[in-house]
Amino acid sequence: MDTIATGSDSGLNQINSEIQRVFALQRATALRLRQSTKAERIAKIRKLKAALLANREAVIAAGFADFGKPATEVELTEILPVIAEANDALRKLGGWMKPKKVWPSRMAVGTQGYMQYEPKGRVLIVAPWNYPVNLSLGPLVSALAAGNAVIIKPSEMTPHASAVIGKIVREVFTEDEVALFEGPAPVAQALLELPFDHIFFTGSPAVGKIVMAAAAKNLTSVTLELGGKSPTIVDETADLNMAAKNILWAKFTNNGQTCIAPDHIYVHASVKDEFLRHCIAALEEAYGKDAQQIDSPCLARIVNERHAERVKALLDDATARGARVVTGGQVDAGQRYIAPTLIDGIPDDAKIMSEEIFGPLLPIISFTELSTVIARINADPKPLALYVWSRKQENIDKVMQQTTSGGACINHCVVQFLHGNLPFGGVNNSGIGSGHGHHGFLAFSHERAVVRGRIMLAKMFYPPYTGMTRRLVNLFIKTV
Repeated sequence: MDTIATGSDSGLNQINSEIQRVFALQRATALRLRQSTKAERIAKIRKLKAALLANREAVIAAGFADFGKPATEVELTEILPVIAEANDALRKLGGWMKPKKVWPSRMAVGTQGYMQYEPKGRVLIVAPWNYPVNLSLGPLVSALAAGNAVIIKPSEMTPHASAVIGKIVREVFTEDEVALFEGPAPVAQALLELPFDHIFFTGSPAVGKIVMAAAAKNLTSVTLELGGKSPTIVDETADLNMAAKNILWAKFTNNGQTCIAPDHIYVHASVKDEFLRHCIAALEEAYGKDAQQIDSPCLARIVNERHAERVKALLDDATARGARVVTGGQVDAGQRYIAPTLIDGIPDDAKIMSEEIFGPLLPIISFTELSTVIARINADPKPLALYVWSRKQENIDKVMQQTTSGGACINHCVVQFLHGNLPFGGVNNSGIGSGHGHHGFLAFSHERAVVRGRIMLAKMFYPPYTGMTRRLVNLFIKTV
């Protein structure tokens, strides 16, 4: 199915027919998988893990072909998180699958209750281009752990990675278990028209709204891992050297094309100049001096020329409005190269202050009152991540209590994605639902509430209703 040409009407019609065929084929499998055992699910996850490791060099080559991404960065951001996700499921799946007993509430005295975890059925995983392997196969581990039949739609913007993902899927699964469809937007649209039992989408808020609208037509549940402008705060008590190195690592990994990357930094005015000196030193240590960064073996590229031009336009707009480039600023859109760039003095009406950057531009904004920063954060859509650098607990508490975000880190950045025991997801504009570890298993599972009768106290309320029945109801109203 992956070799069908999708650039013509006949190609799209052919792949639409294939989509319909595979979706119908997966119905019987989804019904059968309701009875799948822990051993069966573990066997699939082990095969997927083994296939990923066997194709390790191909994944590295695809990362370089699509992004110019360093091999170490591919292993760190694409392979390692999937292996960690798989190992977590292999260790804990028995406990996740086990029905969970609950105590009866006062209204349910005389019964036994438990939650039974069932596969949702046929599920769709729509993956983005920025971490194509990680964000396709990571959710796949969760879907398999929960016992589902799966269709994956990787991004057409990273064709080399999509080809490797397709190869892995075909090596491990039959198409009635897991299938993959490549192609442009019309392929995704055709998939979204189908009545899946769950859709797991990772991407932008704008496309997330389209996915949610399509899912609503079939009352399909969704997990939306989106993005937004994740703010970072560095107060006057922060360890400036550590903050600079960690923030810049988090920002410029994958050349800024990370949904939880720090989008902009609020730095206390009293330490701003010193912080910028630490940042410049950290950039030179990591990537070389400005003139040499284009040849840095540690810096990825922008995914394509169109996105490079988009990021360049944000930089040009900011500087045209009076912003100052502290370091970086070199652009070669044809080579998909934009240097890691720090920008100061950005006016509020610059586009970079309202649009998600998703590239290697990092605005620096000074502040004197923490309450002003909190007000600005709360005036914007709720972010996917928020980062606070401080050694003053009062400041940390103030930020954490007076703001909201999908996740947050204190004196660290981006590691919330790697913490398998925490839910990873957004809030409102930055996402709906969560994934990873047990939370990923739950995203692809239906928690079925089961009650088993033991002592039939409900017979006290059977008709015909009498004065005694009324008195019993009033007693329950007072005591439950």
